[in-house]
Amino acid sequence: MSLHLDESPAARLAPDQGLSAQELAAKYGLAVSGARPHLREYVRQLWARRHFVTAYSRAKVHAQYTQAKLGQLWQVMTPLLNAGVYYLIFGLLLGTSRGVDDYIPFLVTGVFIFTFTQSSVLAGVKAISGNLGLIRALHFPRASMPVSTTLMQLQQLLMSMTVLITIVIMWGEVPRLSWLLAIPALLLQSIFNAGMAMAMARLGSKITDLAQLMPFILRTWMYTSGVMYSLSAKLGNAPHIVKLLLEINPAAVYIDLMRFALIDSFTSAQLPSHVWVMAAGWALLAGVGGFIYFWKAEEEYGRG
Repeated sequence: MSLHLDESPAARLAPDQGLSAQELAAKYGLAVSGARPHLREYVRQLWARRHFVTAYSRAKVHAQYTQAKLGQLWQVMTPLLNAGVYYLIFGLLLGTSRGVDDYIPFLVTGVFIFTFTQSSVLAGVKAISGNLGLIRALHFPRASMPVSTTLMQLQQLLMSMTVLITIVIMWGEVPRLSWLLAIPALLLQSIFNAGMAMAMARLGSKITDLAQLMPFILRTWMYTSGVMYSLSAKLGNAPHIVKLLLEINPAAVYIDLMRFALIDSFTSAQLPSHVWVMAAGWALLAGVGGFIYFWKAEEEYGRG
């Protein structure tokens, strides 16, 4: 008769003795907490959180003006007031309205479309640094944050578009098929804005002073994007390199496309050549490039 004794814990661990930490992790299927997934897996995870992204952006829109008596009306009033100030200074005092047909719709369109990009970039800068509590508490693709901020700005723009369409109609424009071109133009601009927001989110998570610097950079960008004046009219005698740089400016490209879609007096002669190719190229470059640039630092967000 023989007795069978259980092995001691030391005996059971004997086969693992001598293995490195990496070998032990591989043996028991362990992975680094918060490790960056492969790009394809990251895209899958982000798509799986699409409902969270849309719900989060809607909640932020509703909460943004809860302390103001006029509430979400400020989403429309803010760009309108900006347009009024620009009309007073540039249209009347500086005379940039001379030679521009339908200057009011021209100006309001430029202000609304540039504000969409401007707000997306500014919100992207703080997408990570301003949500550290949520990022450190929950595990999810961090790209959800800058994407949701872009969706938030898009929702605000769509609300403002009703005012823009009203202004355009008041100035004698009649709805026509070319207005449908606004849809692909906005889609391409949204992709561009999302890519910019992701790139700025990574930079903003590391450079804390970037949020203070960006308003000055964006104001300079606005002045070179033809928001208050016609680029085609002002660039007649400009050096070729200056004309080329201002024409391929992505903000100017998307503004011109929206003006061409909505304003009858803004003709194809005022558009730079291959404008749709440039719009798609900027969307692809910023969208894909910004996404990959953000993904590269996925495991760094919320640490430190």
